[in-house]
Amino acid sequence: MKKKNIWKFLFITLLSINILFLFILGTMLFLAVDQEPIPKTNVSTANMSEFLIRTEKQDLNALINHYIEKEGLDGPIHYRVLLTDEVELYGEVQVFSQSMYLKMTFEPEALENGDLILRQKSLSLGDVKLPVTYILKFIRDSYKLPEWVIIQPNDKQIYVSLQQMKLKSGIQVRAEEFSLVDDRIAMKMFVPVD
Repeated sequence: MKKKNIWKFLFITLLSINILFLFILGTMLFLAVDQEPIPKTNVSTANMSEFLIRTEKQDLNALINHYIEKEGLDGPIHYRVLLTDEVELYGEVQVFSQSMYLKMTFEPEALENGDLILRQKSLSLGDVKLPVTYILKFIRDSYKLPEWVIIQPNDKQIYVSLQQMKLKSGIQVRAEEFSLVDDRIAMKMFVPVD
């Protein structure tokens, strides 16, 4: 009879540990995520010459992926960005020594201040269903992103503060139009003249 009680005790202990583990994991997944505020700075363009640049998705695709590779903006997910009728992020994640394919799509919008906002549209991570906020938080915490790319998991969006992007010689860039469906992308470039 003692053997029966030991197995019963061990089973209840193991069941309790599993329930506790699932509770902690669930709490971590669904807790509110701390978030960086959107910058309110408007950088002055006085004493600068203004140029309007128009481009197409294909050229911007090459530039973005070159920048990701050149700047070493890599982490646990090897990813690439593709501009189609929306902004698509493709990556491969190692989970328990298995490769899982990640695809996130965003709808871009050029703001009046020249910055861009990417609103999350869809997400797939293999067959696993995870909250978008968790995936965005994971990407934010796992990558060396430029300071002008602000991931906001609670709002399910990425804020691209082009005003804060630092380019050589003090050049500044602002988004004027960003319509991927119509393949109309226009940026203003401000070059110091002093």
